[in-house]
Amino acid sequence: MEKYLKSFNLLTDKEIEDFVQSSSQRVLNKGEYFIREGEVCNEVAFVKSGTLRSYYISEKGEEITYCIIFPNNLMAAYSSFISGKITEENMQALTYTELSVIPKKTIHEFAKHSPNWVEFLKVMAEQQYLELEKRIFQMQKNHALNRYANMIKNQPEYVQKIPLQYLASYLGITQRHLSRIRREIAF
Repeated sequence: MEKYLKSFNLLTDKEIEDFVQSSSQRVLNKGEYFIREGEVCNEVAFVKSGTLRSYYISEKGEEITYCIIFPNNLMAAYSSFISGKITEENMQALTYTELSVIPKKTIHEFAKHSPNWVEFLKVMAEQQYLELEKRIFQMQKNHALNRYANMIKNQPEYVQKIPLQYLASYLGITQRHLSRIRREIAF
């Protein structure tokens, strides 16, 4: 987590140390939730190990996976975190997952006392926006084969551990189509 925070070149060593000291450790077993639909997100987590998925329930009652979270990333039900309103998303561990969790009120206290934290929060918001835009463009511009190949390239050790139905949902295709893509790439 320290390495991740240092990579932004915004926070002092003391500010990073304070962040680490203020976080608590949490373990999620496979299938357990960081947050569920209907709750308010009042904390941010750094994923130390494991993989999670963010999903919502469609009008038809289907689970739609729209985000997969890999290690060495911060995560939160972001719209709920910034608005203080209930979330429509669920964040579920796909594997045994270790998190460092910090309360929203602690982050706001840091921001009250340091412009570095204000800048860090701004950068995090910008990154959330960029990730969302990238996801939209990938879904609209790229063929599912390319989206899957990109995942294999960037997260090869984790993609194989993601259940087929969640991976297919994330890619916006059926499980059958994903099986065909996997066979194509294997050759």
